[in-house]
Amino acid sequence: MRIRSLLPGLARAEQRVAKVVLDDPSTVARRSITEVALAANTSETTVTRFCKAIGVGGYPQLRIALAADTARTEARSSRNLGGEIALNDDLASVVSKVSYADARAVEETAEQLEVGVLERVIDLVANAGRVDVYGVAASALVAIDLQQKLHRIGRISFAWSDTHVMLTSAAVLGEGDVAIGISHTGATTDTVEALRVAREHGAQTVALTNFPRSPITEVADQVLTTAARETTFRSGATASRIAQLTVIDCLFIGVAQRHMDESVNALDATRDAVGAHRLGVRPDGRRRPRETGK
Repeated sequence: MRIRSLLPGLARAEQRVAKVVLDDPSTVARRSITEVALAANTSETTVTRFCKAIGVGGYPQLRIALAADTARTEARSSRNLGGEIALNDDLASVVSKVSYADARAVEETAEQLEVGVLERVIDLVANAGRVDVYGVAASALVAIDLQQKLHRIGRISFAWSDTHVMLTSAAVLGEGDVAIGISHTGATTDTVEALRVAREHGAQTVALTNFPRSPITEVADQVLTTAARETTFRSGATASRIAQLTVIDCLFIGVAQRHMDESVNALDATRDAVGAHRLGVRPDGRRRPRETGK
C-alpha cells in the first residue's frame, strides 16, 4: 500500500524498482539486492534509495516487511482474484473480482488510516463555523455524501463541484471555517486551487487523497489517505470511491459523537420530516396498518 501510494513521486529508476516489487513481492522478499537491481535495470544504490524513499531503513528491512505483508495477505484470503478483469471473464467472475477489490480497498484504507490525524480533523469539523467540501467527478459524489451527513446533524456544510463556485466559496471562508478537498489522485487542479484559496483566507484545510505526496497535500493542514488500487476498466475508480466513503463515515461518526445529544435530536427530526414521503410498507414487503385515530 505504501509503495503504491508513493509511486508517482519516485524517481524514474526508483519506479522501476517499485514495479519489480509490486509485480511479485513474495519473490523479492527472497531475492538479493543485486538480483532486484538487475531485474529493475538499475544499480544497488538505487534500490537502497528506493528503500529510504518509501520509509524503510534499507534492503534487509524491505525484505522483512514484504515477507510479513505477503503472509498477512495470504492469511486473509486464499482466493487469487487479483482484480484484473479479462475480456473472457464471465459475469460471476466480474462480480467476484469487483467485490474483492472493493473489500480490499476498505480493509487496506482502515489499516493505513492515521487515527491521530483523523482525530484532529474531527475536532476541526466538530468546532467549525462552516465546512465547505470540494470534489469533482467521482469525488464530487463523496463530497455530497459528506455534506448531507453533516447537514443532518446540524453542522453547516456545503459541497461544491463547479470550479468557479468552489473558488468563490473558498474566498469567503475565514478563521474558524474548514475546507475539505477530495481527490483520489491529489492532482485535480480545480480541487487543489480551491483548497489553496481557502487556506490563504484563513480556513483550516483538509485533503482526502490516495497519494500522500501529491500536490493537494501541499495546500492541506491535515491529510487523510485512502488505499485503493487501479484495475482493468478503471474499477479502481469504483474502489477509490468506496475507500473515500469509508473515511467519510469515520469522520462523520466522530463528529456526531462530539455533539451526541444534538446529533441524535437532529437525526430524529430529519427522519420525522421525511417520514410522510415514504410508502407505508414494512421491510418484509407487507403494508403497515393504517392509523385509526383511536
